[in-house]
Amino acid sequence: MDHRFWNSAPEPGTIPHGGDLGELRRAFPEAPEPWLDLSTGINPVPYPVPPVEASAWTRLPAAAEVEALREAAASAYGAPDATHVVSAPGTQILIETLPRLVAPTRVAVIGPTYAEHEAAWVRAGHAVTPVDGIAATGDAAVVVLVDPNNPDGRTHPRPERLALADALRARGGLLVADEAFADLEPVSSLCPHAEPGLVVLRSFGKTYGLAGLRLGFAIADPGTADRIATALGPWAVSGPALAIGRAALSDTAWRAEAARARAADAERLDRLIARGGGTIVGGTSLFRTADFPDGPGLYRRLAQAGIAVRRFPERPARLRFGLPAGKAAWCRLSRVLK
Repeated sequence: MDHRFWNSAPEPGTIPHGGDLGELRRAFPEAPEPWLDLSTGINPVPYPVPPVEASAWTRLPAAAEVEALREAAASAYGAPDATHVVSAPGTQILIETLPRLVAPTRVAVIGPTYAEHEAAWVRAGHAVTPVDGIAATGDAAVVVLVDPNNPDGRTHPRPERLALADALRARGGLLVADEAFADLEPVSSLCPHAEPGLVVLRSFGKTYGLAGLRLGFAIADPGTADRIATALGPWAVSGPALAIGRAALSDTAWRAEAARARAADAERLDRLIARGGGTIVGGTSLFRTADFPDGPGLYRRLAQAGIAVRRFPERPARLRFGLPAGKAAWCRLSRVLK
């Protein structure tokens, strides 16, 4: 990408972000505890955290540890090499950082999708237009594409995504390809094609069920990767996260079994939703999205039973369900849906 496209001094800022159960507990004080939180798309069977060297908690991370994690991520995601990888404290900070590195311009966000993308580009002063497909992106200088999409799981063939990246590159633009839910899906990543004009985001916490670790990655050409890493600053990822992330990303057998098991769970959830009168409209192996004849009513009944799901105010019939963990959680959901 043309270096003139990038701002040299991004403005600092913070964003509010929800995701906890506080509001639901206040709205439904009689709901039984503990709540069953199905409002996120996080693997309910987390990676078994290995022992972490005690000194990882008491010293700053070493450069060699950061490099080892980048190498593990490059191998896991199919990036050309470690110079194309930026490790970060979660993909959310990358979503917030990228717009600050780009001079104000026209941005197209293909949706409906994860709302923080649009919000972050707007906060950074860009002119953002939500569009419903690749063909509608027009002459936008930046395009954001979530694939598989959240919340409907929509995917695009890799040739279409590569053609979009090539077209943007030809005019000095940027494609931000959010592949947060790609790890366990039979989709072809853009990570092997990390050239100027393309930044791919990958989530660690969703796949490995360790969202609290706060770890994510950007895959880009080395020059862009350096700009992102500089914006994040030194020691962006903690020592324990470096160690745990490297171990998990190197465990290809665990990831393969997780893909198989979560796909089976998703099929089971589809059957449960259908029995409850829902029509599946999409999803991934980590969440399922469905329309119901009385979405608001079902949302209330679930909340009264202490079960949190994702709702969409602009589509009242639509609800998104994460995967339950364990027999008790499945039975608890089944009792409401039946």
